[in-house]
Amino acid sequence: MGYIFKWMWYAALVFIIAAPFKKTEFSLARTTMYAVLPLAAIAFVKDVILLFRDDLSETVEMYKNYALPVAITWMVALLILSTRQQKVLKKEQLKRLAEEEQNRMIAAQNERLEILIAERTAEITKQKEALEEALIHLKETQAQLIQKEKMASLGELTAGIAHEIQNPLNFVNNFSDVNRELIDEMQLLMDKGDKEEAKEMAKDIRANSLKITHHGRLADAIVKSMLQHSRSSAGNKEPTNVNALADEYLRLSYHGLRAKDKSFNAAMQTQFDESITCIELVPQDIGRVFLNLFNNAFYSVHEKKKALNGVYEPKVLVRTKSVADKVEILVGDNGAGIPNEVKNKIFQPFFTTKPAGQGTGLGLSLSYDIIKAHGGEMKVETREGEGAEFTIQLPIK
Repeated sequence: MGYIFKWMWYAALVFIIAAPFKKTEFSLARTTMYAVLPLAAIAFVKDVILLFRDDLSETVEMYKNYALPVAITWMVALLILSTRQQKVLKKEQLKRLAEEEQNRMIAAQNERLEILIAERTAEITKQKEALEEALIHLKETQAQLIQKEKMASLGELTAGIAHEIQNPLNFVNNFSDVNRELIDEMQLLMDKGDKEEAKEMAKDIRANSLKITHHGRLADAIVKSMLQHSRSSAGNKEPTNVNALADEYLRLSYHGLRAKDKSFNAAMQTQFDESITCIELVPQDIGRVFLNLFNNAFYSVHEKKKALNGVYEPKVLVRTKSVADKVEILVGDNGAGIPNEVKNKIFQPFFTTKPAGQGTGLGLSLSYDIIKAHGGEMKVETREGEGAEFTIQLPIK
């Protein structure tokens, strides 16, 4: 009966030892099975031999005693190795679990970031659309303000033109009246037969007609200047006498301010370099620049005169000279000047030193852009309380 239980135990032991090698879920126990396998083999071989040869029990026991230390040493070594392997595997498993947890956290963070990015993208898109709409409104407003600036300068120009055009019209009217009287007298002389006196009178009539033509053309030139200033520039450059253009707009600016305020008065000094020939430029655009600079200069000296209310002589200077391959135009005044803290801002759009309602802040900005478009430069030198000087340099070619 004991033998039966013993062989049943061996069968169970074989099943236990074989299980880790057949099923992967028991793979960690393989090293342990390798460790106990020699001891089980020794016991199994001993019992098999004694089953058939009971007389060899002493010999078998002797060999068993020799094999047991080796088997035990083998078992201890493998158990130590198995323990170390399990520790390494546990570390790797913990590391893998940590990596998996980190990957899950990264995936969750990426998901949150994607949601945040989507929200921010939608917000930025809305802001972009709002900015684009605001930019469209800003451009429309800017265009309206530019047109307002042009119309304001046109109004000032028109006042000056009205005064300037009155002089040639007076000459035309006066000489027309004189010619009418001379013609009546010439007819009387012709009736009397005094042909020589009539011929002399005809010469006077002809001379007066030439003067009428001259002043009529002068009025025509003034009207054309106004029309050129009022319409949009085509950007076509043409040979232009800078001296004549500056002188014309200086007088128009002065008389325009005089038309609005009869108390306004200022000394105008011109120093034109007569060696300067015609240069290629867009006359109506440069005319706008001149008109803006002259208006600012006259405004500055007028405001200073009102503030001082004493002995002060307003002066505005216009000087041209040829410098190498450029023409330099200087517009100076002895007015209030420009404060140093805003000097660098005067060419910025919509910046103005004038009180609210008296300036759009586009005059100098447009002038600066016009000069740059002509390949020139504009700069300012100012002394607060003493005056300002604007210098323009335009290329001759």
